[in-house]
Amino acid sequence: MKKLFLTVSVAGILLFNSCSTVPLTGRSRFDLVSNDQVLPMAFQAYSTFLTENKATVLPASNAQALKVKTIGSRLITAVKSYMNSNNYGNLIADYQWEVNVVQNNEKNAWCMPGGKIVVYTGILPVTQDDAGLATVMGHEIAHAIAGHSAERMSQEMVAQGVGAAAGVALSKNPKTQSIFNTLYGVGTPVAMLKFSRNQELEADRLGLIFMAMAGYNPQNATSFWNRMSAASAGAQKPAEFLSTHPSDATRIAQIQKYLPEAQQYYKK
Repeated sequence: MKKLFLTVSVAGILLFNSCSTVPLTGRSRFDLVSNDQVLPMAFQAYSTFLTENKATVLPASNAQALKVKTIGSRLITAVKSYMNSNNYGNLIADYQWEVNVVQNNEKNAWCMPGGKIVVYTGILPVTQDDAGLATVMGHEIAHAIAGHSAERMSQEMVAQGVGAAAGVALSKNPKTQSIFNTLYGVGTPVAMLKFSRNQELEADRLGLIFMAMAGYNPQNATSFWNRMSAASAGAQKPAEFLSTHPSDATRIAQIQKYLPEAQQYYKK
């Protein structure tokens, strides 16, 4: 009983001392790790991913890769502008932006902390046009900008009883490296950890702003998510209250509410 009480007490103190605020949205979050700890892991994992998938990484001269990289470049410029104008430039000062396209039928894309982006060709038939692709990439970049990976890692570290100490390289700890790899499905057959519903909607909102600033009409985001919903219609989905992701209907309805804000940033 004493041991249980001590464990709960320590967990409570850890939770209290590890709360922070998402600078871009004001949402309170649980945060055990910093950019200094997460970015080296991201760079290492991304390098490993590219090496292991070398045969399927499209060359820059490929038409699909060129299109994705061009849109990515415009989004990155928009993100830098947004962060600097809101006095958050320091949060991405150590980012090493990179965009790659991988030949893979999976309808997926992701952005690691530090600006390491991958788009799978399987999602391109769903994005269809530049605005659709900007919707996806803006959303994934927003996950990184808002620190969702560090937040998700912190939650999983507590669940697995993994501690973090200031000045200690998390990449040297096999458990934390495994958690990070699982988060992005890198080098592991284990299903990827999912972002929470709040994080997903947060990424939707910021992604709309980023795509608008990059010159893509955010109004087109609803069309993409409708296509994405139709493309996954045959897949089994749990009820929304059992899922970490918002339902398609909830997401699209919320995006409609975000559009007036994003539209203010849009210039043709």
